[in-house]
Amino acid sequence: MSRANIGGQAVLEGVMMRSPELQAIAVRTPSGAIVTEVDKLNPLAKRWPVLGWPLIRGMTALYEAMAGAISSLSRSAQLVYPEEEIPAWQMALVTVLALGLGIGLFFLLPAVLVNLLSRGWAASPLLLNIAEGLIRVLLFVGYLIVIGLSRDIQRTFAYHGAEHKSISCWEQGKPLVPEEAATCSRLHPRCGTSFLLLVVALSILIFSLFTPANLLAKLLLRLALLPFLAAIAYELTRWTAKSRSLLAKLVLAPGLLLQRLTTREPDVKQLEVAIAALKAVVDPGES
Repeated sequence: MSRANIGGQAVLEGVMMRSPELQAIAVRTPSGAIVTEVDKLNPLAKRWPVLGWPLIRGMTALYEAMAGAISSLSRSAQLVYPEEEIPAWQMALVTVLALGLGIGLFFLLPAVLVNLLSRGWAASPLLLNIAEGLIRVLLFVGYLIVIGLSRDIQRTFAYHGAEHKSISCWEQGKPLVPEEAATCSRLHPRCGTSFLLLVVALSILIFSLFTPANLLAKLLLRLALLPFLAAIAYELTRWTAKSRSLLAKLVLAPGLLLQRLTTREPDVKQLEVAIAALKAVVDPGES
C-alpha cells in the first residue's frame, strides 16, 4: 500500500481513517475505552474506470468523502451518545443543509453583496470579481476563526491535529505510537482545509472569466462552475502533496497556514485514538 493515499477526518471524540480499500473509525467512548470499527470499501473508480480519470476523479473523490463523512459521523455519535438515537438520515440531512449553507455563504452571498455595492460604484467587471473573491476569502477565514472559539470545536480540531500527526508518522515510516506521532507536524498537504481554500482562491480566477450582468444568471453560473472548481482543486492538491518544486510550495503555503486555525495540538489520548483508526486501515491484522 502506498503511504501517500491515506486520508481521514475528525469525528465525535475520534477519528476516521480511509485507505483505498478500508474505512475505519476509532472513538473514545464515555467509559474511556477506544472502540474501533472497520468497513470495506468498493470505490466507484474501481467499478467504473472512467470515474478515475483526471478532473472526473476529483468529483468522484468528493462524493465518496462526503458519503464516508456522513456514515462515520453518524456512527461516532451513536458510540459517544448511546442513549440518544441519531438516525443516519438525520445526519445526512444535517450534512446536506450544512453544505447548502456553506455554498450560500461563501459563494452566493459575496456575489449578492458585490452586486448591491456595484450600483453606486462604477468599476470594471474584473475589479468587481476581485472584490467578490476577497469577500469570499474573508468570510471563509472569519467563519473558521469564529467557530474555533467553541470549546467543542477546539476539541474536534485537536482530533484533526491527531489525524494529521498520525498520518505523517506513518508516511515517514516511524513506529505508530503516540510518542513518535507527537513529534510530527499537525499540518498536512492533503488536508481538506487546504482543498477548500484552493476552491475559494480558484473561484477568484475562474469566476472573473464569466461576468454576466444579470444577478440571477451570475448566481446560477457560480453554482454550475463549482464542480469544475472542485475538480481542479483536487488535482492541485494531489500535485502539491507530491511535488517539491517552489511553485508547489507557494500554492500549498496558504493552505498550511490556514490549517493552524483548523487543527490543535492533540494530547496523548487523542493520538491513541487516531493511531487506532490508522492501524485498522494500514495493518488490519494487527488491529
